[in-house]
Amino acid sequence: MVNLIPPPDAVMQILKRTGAFREGHFVYPSGKHTPHYFQMPLAFRYYDTARVLAVALSRKFRLEKEISSQLPKVAIISPSSGGIPVAFGVREALNAEQIYWAEQEGSRRTFRQYITPGEVNPCIIVDDIIRSGHAIEETVSLVKELGASIIGCGAIVRFTTAPEEIEGVPVKSLIDFEAKFYDTGDQCAECKEGTKEEHVRY
Repeated sequence: MVNLIPPPDAVMQILKRTGAFREGHFVYPSGKHTPHYFQMPLAFRYYDTARVLAVALSRKFRLEKEISSQLPKVAIISPSSGGIPVAFGVREALNAEQIYWAEQEGSRRTFRQYITPGEVNPCIIVDDIIRSGHAIEETVSLVKELGASIIGCGAIVRFTTAPEEIEGVPVKSLIDFEAKFYDTGDQCAECKEGTKEEHVRY
């Protein structure tokens, strides 16, 4: 089963081919500069690549006895809209019974679905990309308020600056990416080289 999980370089090729990963000179609303940019929804607009990525991540979860022994009575949860395609793909691959997703409302992350405490199965939280881990951590708090346990956590891409585990649960990923950011243009290598900049959003 392990051999069926594509290696990181193969996953990166998928992201490059679909435009989900680009290299260049990008500036975020915060003013930070970076030579790389992930736009993960571009990989999930194609069914074939979406399935490959979601199934590969699901296999990493299935290898964990604590998770595989509880299937199908498991809930797959996305902390954001970007993670919804991942959540549906992982849910299908694992044949998990439940799926939920959280949304940002003002300063608070919340579930729009009507959920009764005690009815949520043990949870696997998945996203398309984990940059800081804040969204995952906020979702963990929501899940705990509902009285559910966290048995898995993961994403297609995890920045190496993000936590390797959350609430004692290891974060699974297909790529661990070493992100490079510059706080100002004065520090930016691409600025010094005169590379044309493109303003982007998270």
